[in-house]
Amino acid sequence: MTVVKVLQDIWILNESGIVLFSRVFNPKVNEQLFGALMTALNSFATELAKGGLSSFELSSIRFTIYKDKGLLFVSNSAKKVKEKKVQDELKIIAKKFFTKYAGVLASWDSDVNMFADFNDDIEESLEDTIKKFQDAFW
Repeated sequence: MTVVKVLQDIWILNESGIVLFSRVFNPKVNEQLFGALMTALNSFATELAKGGLSSFELSSIRFTIYKDKGLLFVSNSAKKVKEKKVQDELKIIAKKFFTKYAGVLASWDSDVNMFADFNDDIEESLEDTIKKFQDAFW
């Protein structure tokens, strides 16, 4: 079975905007600033429409947001990837995160380093740098 990697980058943040985990290939913005912005956008959208923000687009990239148990799972992907596919992948990642860190989250002391090893658990969901390079030039 071939696994299609649909997610480019991912951020996991709490309701306060603190980024617990991120995997970003080409960081252009400080991750904590990005987390604060995503939380503010979601809060604003929640005030306007019940449920908040589920996605938004910038040029050729779509940002998709999945909310679960007080955390926001944010990912970007190419616009050509179906949003449902991205949402499904984010649900899988959320389940893995909550399974792995259930004990840590229950007594979390704001140390984001506790989540640094999560990259290995989700590598199959994320595009790798070589693939992105090949797609750009081949």
